[in-house]
Amino acid sequence: MENNPKCLTRRDFIRGTVGATLAVSVMGVPWTDTVAAVDRPSLVSVVRDKNVMDAGFRVDAEILKTMLDQTVLQLTGKSNIQEAWTELIKPDDIVGLVPTPHLNPTHPELVDAVKISLMEAVGISEKNIIMAQGGKSKPKPCTALICMPALKGHWLTGIGTVIKNYIMYSGRPYDYHQEDSAKLGEIWLIPEVKGKTRLVLVDAIHPLCDKGPQPDPRYKWPYNGLLAGTDPVAVETVCLKILTEKRNALRGEPWPISPPPICVEAADKAYGLGTSKIEQIKIAHFGWKEDLLLS
Repeated sequence: MENNPKCLTRRDFIRGTVGATLAVSVMGVPWTDTVAAVDRPSLVSVVRDKNVMDAGFRVDAEILKTMLDQTVLQLTGKSNIQEAWTELIKPDDIVGLVPTPHLNPTHPELVDAVKISLMEAVGISEKNIIMAQGGKSKPKPCTALICMPALKGHWLTGIGTVIKNYIMYSGRPYDYHQEDSAKLGEIWLIPEVKGKTRLVLVDAIHPLCDKGPQPDPRYKWPYNGLLAGTDPVAVETVCLKILTEKRNALRGEPWPISPPPICVEAADKAYGLGTSKIEQIKIAHFGWKEDLLLS
């Protein structure tokens, strides 16, 4: 693994919120005596529409496409959807889409909406849009990736959304569970992945806040949203906030995620992938506000 660009002292890391477990889990990461400063707040877009999913959990593809457009416009600050998409993806890119393939999968309607946008707004041919989950079946190399996980808790890693989404690229997914989930960030530094993620787009239409990845209807609810950003750790941090607040609301008291989602802070402090401090993240919300879970 390459040297991470963002380090901190061993003592500072152990004093952090994840404690000694995280420090032990990333002993192989090089350490220095300085802490890299955050230059600017990371932006996470949250777009919701209460009508995107009906009572039978069917997704309205037209509403979802409108939500996707609003997400990209809000994230880029552009007023034109073509300019917004080309801020992220170039016409000559070979784009790999990386949705959650099974067990609370990313809605196929969202995958289709992204494909349509890439073809219509960016001008990418369909043959250059690849389903690229990694693993033994290696597609042709991608120049750009769109990380498209579904929002869910995970019984082995605490949260199984953004940072975990590239786990199949490792070739050894079972090595990144339980305490070793702190090392999930290193997958984002392997050659097939490093520097290629142009957009993190989370399907938060029908999330799962406990017992994942296996679906359990007791812990699924209609959040009816999309979360997006270019900082994977910031997006994951906002996802974590939503799951935590929903769990607390279900129990009527604090209900910590178990096991602790140590991969999130490690992705920041050990692997330099982004910011895990919620106060350093700018959240731009658009649409339905009921039960936003981000107060």
